[in-house]
Amino acid sequence: MLYYGERVKLCKFIKKMYDRKLTNAAGGNVSIKVSDDHFIMSPTLMSQNYLCDLNPEQILVIDKEENIIDGYGGITREINMHMAAYEENAKINCVIHAHALNSMVFASMGLDMPNISEGTQKMGEIKCLEFAPATTPELAEKVRKEVKQDQAISKSYLLRKHGVLVVGATLEKTYDMLERLEWNAYIAKEYLIFKQLGITGIDDLVEYDYNTEE
Repeated sequence: MLYYGERVKLCKFIKKMYDRKLTNAAGGNVSIKVSDDHFIMSPTLMSQNYLCDLNPEQILVIDKEENIIDGYGGITREINMHMAAYEENAKINCVIHAHALNSMVFASMGLDMPNISEGTQKMGEIKCLEFAPATTPELAEKVRKEVKQDQAISKSYLLRKHGVLVVGATLEKTYDMLERLEWNAYIAKEYLIFKQLGITGIDDLVEYDYNTEE
């Protein structure tokens, strides 16, 4: 089996996403660039049909032309978003699209997410992109534009009415950023409630030089 170890590891992380409410039965997909020619990727309906409990044979190996080289199942229609990210930033080796519980609040409302936690400072602005229907070329092009413009690694975007997109250098780092984003989303929700109530903290670290490399 091609890329057996990588496919086993991807199954583990995908299951963890579902168990930790980082995505839901409505969808989500993950891909990894494993060579200059090949990517591995979750199949379509991984959440709805399998509740993200996949086996390595279900992880697809695809080429740059989106042909299936190995694995069984269909290619998600959201592959265009993934390929747009890879094509515009050579440093990206993993793309995760998910429907994380707290982050979906900001995505659904079309709000940029306040970047409050120390662990998310490397993300910079957590922007909510303008609406485009899921799976469409229009949404892929909005992602392409942002990735091309930013050229950052460990970056997260909110997809209006749809979910989140996280890009990174490895599966581990990208999943880590997804978890950090979701914790920040919970904190940001509480922060906005406190702010509405007139309760404020002492923000004396505005100029602090956070570590944004690790």
